[in-house]
Amino acid sequence: MYPNPAAHGDDGEFVRLWVPPEADLGAYALADDRVRVPLATNGSEGPPQPPPGGGYVTLSTQPNLTATLTDRRPSGIDDRLQLANGGDQLRLLRGGTVVDEVTYDRAPEGEVYNATTGRWQPLAATDRPVVTAGNATVEAFVLPDEPDRTLEVLRSAERRILLAGYTLSSQRVVDALLAADRRGVSVEVLVEGSPVGGLSETAAAALDELAAAGIPVRVSGGERARYRYHHAKYAVVDDRALVTTENWKPSGVGGRSSRGWAVLTPQDRIVSGLVKTFRADAGWVDAIPWTEYESRTVVEDEPASGEYPTAFDARSVPVERTRLLVTPDNAEGELIGLLDGAEESIAIKQVRIGSRDFRLLEATLDAAERGVQVRILLSSAWYVRDENEQLAAWLREQAETGDLPLSVRLADPDGDFQKIHAKGVIVDGETVAVGSANWNANSLQENREVVLMLEGEAIAGYFSAVFDADWDDRGGQRLPLGLALAVLAGAVLAVLVAARLTFEG
Repeated sequence: MYPNPAAHGDDGEFVRLWVPPEADLGAYALADDRVRVPLATNGSEGPPQPPPGGGYVTLSTQPNLTATLTDRRPSGIDDRLQLANGGDQLRLLRGGTVVDEVTYDRAPEGEVYNATTGRWQPLAATDRPVVTAGNATVEAFVLPDEPDRTLEVLRSAERRILLAGYTLSSQRVVDALLAADRRGVSVEVLVEGSPVGGLSETAAAALDELAAAGIPVRVSGGERARYRYHHAKYAVVDDRALVTTENWKPSGVGGRSSRGWAVLTPQDRIVSGLVKTFRADAGWVDAIPWTEYESRTVVEDEPASGEYPTAFDARSVPVERTRLLVTPDNAEGELIGLLDGAEESIAIKQVRIGSRDFRLLEATLDAAERGVQVRILLSSAWYVRDENEQLAAWLREQAETGDLPLSVRLADPDGDFQKIHAKGVIVDGETVAVGSANWNANSLQENREVVLMLEGEAIAGYFSAVFDADWDDRGGQRLPLGLALAVLAGAVLAVLVAARLTFEG
């Protein structure tokens, strides 16, 4: 329900019902403490009709106005029903019997109340289902080891590029997009309008250059923004989708700083799901054309110019199943389910973890209490080092007190990269999650994030080999990937017979 529209006089209020097939809505009424409004008396149209297979019906006292606020066609209802901004109880009646009811407290302006979850969410926020695809061969790669791979993918475009990101400041990426546009490729860009700390001068110049060439460039933000941050990092290139943990900047996909993970997939359902996500995010009023965006806060750049060795080449690997997750729609529950289902091992690589009571960390500790071997690798970058050391000390106490098989380290890149920026988890050596979602509540519940959850020993083994190398801090003495995978198999066997892992700071 939408009790408090961002409009004069609360114009555009609506209620949405889920209706089973062939239900006679003429037999129902909506009521609060003041009025009872039969659904049969909504003007000349008669009672609303549910979809043939059942589904949602939207009811509004001003259906024409509400039609501009939602993607579902509303039906009219008696305008005596007014939803209270300060809280109300709304009942659905059949005859004189209450068949359902919803009670809400003070309604935030411009937000919709979801009675199923009990949460307020921005108007027009999506409710994307988990998209699943079966067997396929995908490509896995990591950064900074493959600094040219993203460019190669963009340069291969023949028909379309939909590029979504948090920030875009790489001149090489800009040049690839401009070149694609010149050869007739349809190019569109969507990025965050107000990243933390402000938009860099280079990022603003990059968007200016793309927009000047006629490329549609939109930024997510404004007063009606649905997400705190558009933090997703992906691109649809023709019939393939690239999902990464890295920003479109030299330190990210350019391989000049960060340890990042990436997956390139040709799976039709995943590609289609990302196209729909892009269209939903770029197609509403909070996706503002860059040339019209007035809330610009431009800051100086922090250049990244590091050079790093290639220890891990891109590799094509089979997957048994891939699931596309997005936040805040569906990812949190799926990730918790992944951790809850762990039987042998969990390996987590994150910049930081938001809090001790963060739900994914709680699920990880629950797994350790079941005897699952847990390793957590966090960034040692200056801006998170202190808080990560404090969290590591607390986790050390939990492991020692509860005799838990849990280890945690702060990364020591030793010249192989500058900092961890990857956001990934590997479970039982069989499933890996790769994407933009950080381990904090804001990321999972307020941001737009995109994550791929991939199943298969080969894909999990690839990222496990990278994780182990970063964990072990072997520096330039790393094993070739093939040998590393063989060693990994032996290590897994050893873990199965070990009593427990020693906690290391």
